[in-house]
Amino acid sequence: MTLKFIKNGVNFMKIITLATSLCGLSSNHALAASIPAPKEDEQLASQSGSQTIVLAGGCFWGVQAVFQHTKGVTKAISGYAGGSADTAHYEMIGTGKTGHAEVVKVTYDPSKITLGKILKIYFAVAHNPTELNHQGYDVGTQYRSAIFYSNPEQKRISESYINQLNQDKVFSDPIVTTLEALNEFYQAEDYHQDYVKSHPGNPYVARNDLPKIVNLEKEFPELYVK
Repeated sequence: MTLKFIKNGVNFMKIITLATSLCGLSSNHALAASIPAPKEDEQLASQSGSQTIVLAGGCFWGVQAVFQHTKGVTKAISGYAGGSADTAHYEMIGTGKTGHAEVVKVTYDPSKITLGKILKIYFAVAHNPTELNHQGYDVGTQYRSAIFYSNPEQKRISESYINQLNQDKVFSDPIVTTLEALNEFYQAEDYHQDYVKSHPGNPYVARNDLPKIVNLEKEFPELYVK
């Protein structure tokens, strides 16, 4: 379903249609894989605070929605990382030539959820970490699976968990998630934010993103929030 509305003289039907077209029609649903907890992880903090991790896993609509329903996550923002500021625009990133990936900046309270649990959700239901530079029919390096770390601890925990899952052969194919140092996060355009919540009837969302939320509730009931 495409919603048509005009605000401040802007025809948002064209924007939404363009977004759906660029994100493609993906056949990839959330894996809902039953995976072990990471052996290396943070300890829950004794006091509330704020930490962030930037994750890429295909079209950012669904990844954002998953973490918006995750207990302990205080904010999830769609954006871009991996390229320069002058190319951090949706139409340019859609060419696959900017170096950017569609990402979600996940802000969480370390007294309520650890980085390891966030990564477990990321690998289990947010996307398929075994698909190289695509998610289903969403093809291009902008849809790559990647963890953009901002400090050595994030890199260590992420790298250890990937090695653990690969060694245990949790997935039928090797994990291809890359570890990339975060240079800068660029927030995506307003019409991409909260997209799943705002457009539950969009065919792409209904097919690819809503099942991820269902799987989050099924696989992680203790971490799921409405």
